[in-house]
Amino acid sequence: MTKVPTSQISDVQKKQKIQRSLNDRVFTVVNDFLLLLFFLIVLYPLIYILSSSFSSPKAVSTGQVFLWPVDLSLRGFEAVFEYKAVVSGFANTIFYTLVGTCINIVMTLMAGYPLSRRTMPGRRVLMFLFTFTMIFSGGLIPSYLLISSMGMINTRAVMLIPVALNVYNVIICRTFLENTIPEELVEAAQIDGCSHIRFVIQMVLPLSKAILAVLVLYYALGHWNAYFQAFIYLTDRNKFPLQIILRDILVLNSVSDIIADPQLYKARQGMADLLKYSLIVVSSAPFMIAYPFVAKHFVKGVMIGSVKG
Repeated sequence: MTKVPTSQISDVQKKQKIQRSLNDRVFTVVNDFLLLLFFLIVLYPLIYILSSSFSSPKAVSTGQVFLWPVDLSLRGFEAVFEYKAVVSGFANTIFYTLVGTCINIVMTLMAGYPLSRRTMPGRRVLMFLFTFTMIFSGGLIPSYLLISSMGMINTRAVMLIPVALNVYNVIICRTFLENTIPEELVEAAQIDGCSHIRFVIQMVLPLSKAILAVLVLYYALGHWNAYFQAFIYLTDRNKFPLQIILRDILVLNSVSDIIADPQLYKARQGMADLLKYSLIVVSSAPFMIAYPFVAKHFVKGVMIGSVKG
């Protein structure tokens, strides 16, 4: 057997290392370019909406806005907040979001923690029943009849109780706790006489900040954008959430009739277009401001909570 000189092996290894380094650099450049391209594709519509909301109705309707506001104006926001119902809509939505999110977190932890313990009897059966509801439901009419029979029509409770638990979030919570809270920790706490409630409050919650941030963001965003529940079950305008109020404003300012005067038609159409962008900013700005504060926990919690099904 012919022995290969050590110098030749070293040269081959150097060439392979150089080739790998070159491939890594090419991959990094291409990857960064594609990520930057996708980022700009996603970012431009947001910038366009924000710029349009601060432009004049004429600039919006004539398509003059491209990247920066044209004829800087707050007319769109003034038109939105001229409606007194916007203030009550904001107050109602904040109430639904805060109270509803608290109920959601408590219910999700009450379901997710027991299901994460492998020693719990009937765990698989309960998990099957939870998952079953994600696929099959009674439908809109049976749901309406059920809520009506419970006396929740046109009450604030209808925006909180029927959506108190989301099975998808329960699965995320269960998976996170299953992978993060070891059985040995539970057993050690039980030996010291710690109850499950005390264990959850003093041990589980401090170790679950990442998944709690994810659940709070998911649930709060759902309550903030709640529309269908209110549209079906609420008739009292004093209880309407913000999304219903903004929809009414948009409908009232839409141009649906034939207007003989071209100037008047252009003015109304421009105002209707401006209102669309202003309403988007008003409804989404709070969460766009809050998201950076929970972003690091959000990414970590989603990744850990989605490792297993």
